[in-house]
Amino acid sequence: MTRIDLFLGFLKLGAIGFGGVGPLTRRIVVEERRWLDEAEFAALLGLCQALPGANVCNFALMLGDRFCGPSGGLCALAGLLVAPLAFLLVIASFFAAFAHHPDLRAALAGAAAAAAGLALGTALKMLKNLPRTPLLLGVAAVAFAAVALARLPLPLVLGVLAPASFFFGRGRS
Repeated sequence: MTRIDLFLGFLKLGAIGFGGVGPLTRRIVVEERRWLDEAEFAALLGLCQALPGANVCNFALMLGDRFCGPSGGLCALAGLLVAPLAFLLVIASFFAAFAHHPDLRAALAGAAAAAAGLALGTALKMLKNLPRTPLLLGVAAVAFAAVALARLPLPLVLGVLAPASFFFGRGRS
């Protein structure tokens, strides 16, 4: 894999990832490009979610660095950000004029629902290929309840549950 491969792979991800690229990241990195397998992807994404900053930006930097060093990380991050930045600059110049329009608000609500569905679909695909012991499923259920239902801060939940999942999951893969 070259820096150009990283740039182009993440450029595609950034260009087609409307509403967030998290759900598409797995498809491109694991299924299409085969840069990582399921377990490697889950481990790297989990680490990136525990770090401050945008998860997929962290992921691009770490994956690029893994294969091509720091310059590979920067190439992957640049590829990820170029298309959305260009699109955002164009959209931002027009948004203020139409922000109050009810049809635009409805379209944004629909896009948010679609993004939530994509995130849930990706989570289910990842769960399908990970070990499903009762203890690990319990950790996943507690994490979901803590963040989605109790609305506890993600860093707090990860700080408590990441060591538990490591302890319950070691030696079971």
